[in-house]
Amino acid sequence: MLDVGETAPDFVLLKDTGESVSLDELLTDGALILFFYPADFTPGCTAEACGIRDIYPDIKAANASVVGVSPQGIETHQRFKSTYHLTFPLLADPQKVVIKRFGVNGPMGFG
Repeated sequence: MLDVGETAPDFVLLKDTGESVSLDELLTDGALILFFYPADFTPGCTAEACGIRDIYPDIKAANASVVGVSPQGIETHQRFKSTYHLTFPLLADPQKVVIKRFGVNGPMGFG
């Protein structure tokens, strides 16, 4: 994981909409909560994403945004978002390039 005060590495990934987005673009709206999770539709990851969904209005009220990153492709992300009514973007990192750059790739897919 990144250390406190360490600059986050920039990246470009595909959103669940199929559009590419960079970290710099995501930060243009202000503070960003970037969360990494191993897989769509697993019990723990579903609970995490739904928990974030449930507090999303409070996050937006604090002028922040949320983006999730996992190794699944955009098609799986689209189904996951639709099934659980997620209101924030999910980014696809199938090669785990960004996941590894942020130091969050571990034995179960998380650090």
